[in-house]
Amino acid sequence: MKDSISIQLGDMLRLKRGHDLPEADRKDGNIPVVSSSGITGYHNESKAKAPGVVTGRYGTLGEVFYLEEDYWPLNTALYVIDFKGNSPKFISYFLRNTLKHYQSDKAAVPGVNRNVLHKLKVLCPRKEGQVPIVNILSLYDQLIAVNGRRINLLEEAARLLFREWFTYFRFPGYKKAKFEDHDGIKIPAGWEYLPVTKIKIFKKTRVGVPVFIDARQYYQTSEIDGTNLVGAGEEVDYENRPSRADVVPRLNSVYFAKMKDTDKVVYFNKGNAELLERILLSTGMAGFSTDEKYLAFLFGLLTSYEFVPNKNNYATGATQVSLSDGGLKKIKVILPKLDLIEKYSSIVNPFLNECSYLRNQNQKLAQARDLLLPRLMSGKIEV
Repeated sequence: MKDSISIQLGDMLRLKRGHDLPEADRKDGNIPVVSSSGITGYHNESKAKAPGVVTGRYGTLGEVFYLEEDYWPLNTALYVIDFKGNSPKFISYFLRNTLKHYQSDKAAVPGVNRNVLHKLKVLCPRKEGQVPIVNILSLYDQLIAVNGRRINLLEEAARLLFREWFTYFRFPGYKKAKFEDHDGIKIPAGWEYLPVTKIKIFKKTRVGVPVFIDARQYYQTSEIDGTNLVGAGEEVDYENRPSRADVVPRLNSVYFAKMKDTDKVVYFNKGNAELLERILLSTGMAGFSTDEKYLAFLFGLLTSYEFVPNKNNYATGATQVSLSDGGLKKIKVILPKLDLIEKYSSIVNPFLNECSYLRNQNQKLAQARDLLLPRLMSGKIEV
């Protein structure tokens, strides 16, 4: 194209391998720690200045992360240390487009050589065309970010109300409530204190995938960010799917990450029911299904101060510390009266349905952006 030039990737940027930082060495702070799958934690020291562009260096590449604050890139990632006069934001889009279908031809070598990437032949828009391209693509990212903030606010409102009613016991009519002792804790009369696996309105979800014909999208635990499924997942068929791709989500269910100190929860309600026919989750996730009228309570419970610390306390394992079925049976929680649970869910379920709607919108926005990306970069669409 007349508005593009053919160069080597190394003429546009310079990549460097990230830095090792074991979890045991991390200290409390607000510096993002960025791996090949995005932000995986925080530290009190940075290794790279903002703005930052980070991508993975293992297997198939294509995930690219843009940071507007100083950060620590991990050794599983490559990060840009020289933008060579190009717009950093443009470089993040350009790398995503360039590396989307790139795969190392050295299958036996676990890492990708950055020097090989530097020699890749690429078709690059001229510098004067970079800002208009960034302006167009950024509109999609801004809308996605706004929806993400709305999701966070709605889910936090749900958690705060759960805490108010079922942790602090300031539920409707609480001033007239009488309290009784259950295993050393005082709870309102008529409530129960029992193992989460014994709650009759919850049914533990099963592991096992029935035979399917059409390809499905598999999400590893690392591809769940908070309560969001990130990206499009890995396309798999029944015969060749990874062994961990063995969880079929159910309607009105909530799944949590079994790994210790991993706060990831994903829920499926009528707002995202269409996903159930085309995705698989990892066996690193466990969960419960329930009736719609109890779903919001289940979400609140599995993200509560009551459940999460116990999940971590009962997690075991030598190499990967996670919650087993036996450990799950040991977790005891407070179960209010069903009419109060239904009242809570009637208030909060609309929040969660709105969150699912916003997530669907974000997926469509991301798909539209990713369709535009190669066309803008190649010059097929002029700006």
